[in-house]
Amino acid sequence: MTNDAAITAPETAAVNGHGEAHTTAGFGALTLGSIGVVYGDIGTSPLYAFREAVTAASGHDGLPTAAAVLGVLSLILWALIIVVTLKYVVILLRADNNGEGGTLALMALAQRAVGAGSTTIALLGIISGALFYGDAVITPALSVLSAIEGMKDVTLKFEPYIVPLTVVILVALFAVQSRGTARVAAFFGPIMCVWFAVLALAAIHPIIEQPQVLYALNPLYAVSFMLHHGLIGFVTLGAVFLAVTGAEALYADLGHFGKRPIQTAWLFIVLPSLALNYLGQGALVLADPGAIVSPFFQLFPQGFVRGCMVVLATMATVIASQAVITGAYSLTRQAIQLGLLPRFEIRHTSEAHSGQIFIPRINQLLLVAVVLLVLMFRSSSALASAYGISVTGTMVVTAMMGFVVIWKVWRWSPFAAAALIAPFLFLDLTFLSANLLKVFEGGWVPLALGALMIILMYTWRRGSRLLFEKSRKLEFPLADLVAMLEKRPPQRVPGTAVFLTSDPISAPTALMHSLKHYKVLHEKNVILTIETAQTPRIDPSERVRLEQISPTFSKVTLKFGFMESPNVPKALAIARKLGWQFDIMSTSFFLSRRALKPAVHSGMPRWQDRLFISLSRSANDATDYFQIPSGRVVEVGTQVTI
Repeated sequence: MTNDAAITAPETAAVNGHGEAHTTAGFGALTLGSIGVVYGDIGTSPLYAFREAVTAASGHDGLPTAAAVLGVLSLILWALIIVVTLKYVVILLRADNNGEGGTLALMALAQRAVGAGSTTIALLGIISGALFYGDAVITPALSVLSAIEGMKDVTLKFEPYIVPLTVVILVALFAVQSRGTARVAAFFGPIMCVWFAVLALAAIHPIIEQPQVLYALNPLYAVSFMLHHGLIGFVTLGAVFLAVTGAEALYADLGHFGKRPIQTAWLFIVLPSLALNYLGQGALVLADPGAIVSPFFQLFPQGFVRGCMVVLATMATVIASQAVITGAYSLTRQAIQLGLLPRFEIRHTSEAHSGQIFIPRINQLLLVAVVLLVLMFRSSSALASAYGISVTGTMVVTAMMGFVVIWKVWRWSPFAAAALIAPFLFLDLTFLSANLLKVFEGGWVPLALGALMIILMYTWRRGSRLLFEKSRKLEFPLADLVAMLEKRPPQRVPGTAVFLTSDPISAPTALMHSLKHYKVLHEKNVILTIETAQTPRIDPSERVRLEQISPTFSKVTLKFGFMESPNVPKALAIARKLGWQFDIMSTSFFLSRRALKPAVHSGMPRWQDRLFISLSRSANDATDYFQIPSGRVVEVGTQVTI
């Protein structure tokens, strides 16, 4: 029932626009929670980012020079300041869609400002959403594998067990998703606080031993490195970017924690801890260039302490993976509501938090893809090459849509908006170009995943629109049908009939077939349309719109935000309060189930027709998706060519 027509529905503001919309917990609790959920990904980057960047700068066989170490360190620190602090924490956290963040929320906000028919913005949203799935596959594989690799720093006897143990942990992680994360999430914040404290403390001694490492705080070292290293410097940039992966989670989780807790956690806890740890790793390598093999774990004494660190790192990477997995569920729900994907089964794992959901099909696909990646690449160094492209691509698209929002929503002049965004876009494009050099080393993986998701989303969106347009041409105008039925009414039967339709102007197919085959009409008839607004949530007072079109016919429109799961019975309970008298036990819901067949001439190539038809067959049943009691549903089958 959700289609492209729903995307054009007028929006209704349901929450405030300051990123504090759905947050009822105390500021301290929200800050702690954001440390656990938002910063898991970027917080585990020290496991591999510095090692990969310095190795790239030195050549895989050579030992790093002091100039390479300081240059790479300076690049990492200033990337954290410019990309994460300035672009995301200072600017993009202000570009919220009624308190919600993330690329699809930004797309909906930009569409609302420009006009919902904007194909360019819709395409940008599809690309960024598709690339996020690449990130959701690579993050668990890379982060857990890099943590388990620390075992070989404890003893080399563990080396043969690294890949099998990684697979076991990942399978267990995906297996527990259906139980929900509410209980486990309570420990995420404290564990990540311990993690960041350990990152900072472990770095202090090496920095005191090698104070010259603090020269890296001077951005001239980064500039000098890039000027003197040519192509190697450019390749190194791709690895430097690993230090800021996870920055997009800042924005995506805005609705869960609010702007101020996320900003506070970054500025006072996460950024100082990360900066200290990178400086500590740099100091260690300045003292012993051979330590570049595993600079993170060599910050800790050999033996029991290092073993404990492997355990803590594994816990931190599981938390980082959890954040990106739940992000994939949230993104999928938004994509379904915005008409970019077919309906999938969505299970709610918490009665208190509507955002805590589980999508079985997405979970299965992610698990298969993640395990395949681990088995294909077998080391974090090999996987690191595949990592940056999806995230840099997402950041480029986010910057482009951010320009539209600053120009159209904040009402800046286009020149001022461009002046603000251009430096960040240039930096993002530079990082993307550097990462594209790794296409043949593994970068093809996120590109292939992203391309697949773009094709699926575009096909579903295009096919839905074509089907909607074709159906409207074939269907009878509702107003004409109602006038005919009121003039010459057929046999009446007691009760209420609710006909679900995506097009309230035309007579629902189920109504036409019911009249044709049963030749009867209920005493009361309701044409029910479900719309998706371009705001994340809808105020309950705006949920239902009633319109009486004749003595026995009325129109009911239910509106849901794109981050809400549609629940028809609950919404109809609101309609009862507005004066619509009905008894759910004497109400029948009529749905049309369409069997699609490819037409000789359609608006899409034949392969895309077949893909759209297979996607529609895989869609979850509308009865389940809209949470309608199955015992009250009558389905009418129709055959449609597309």
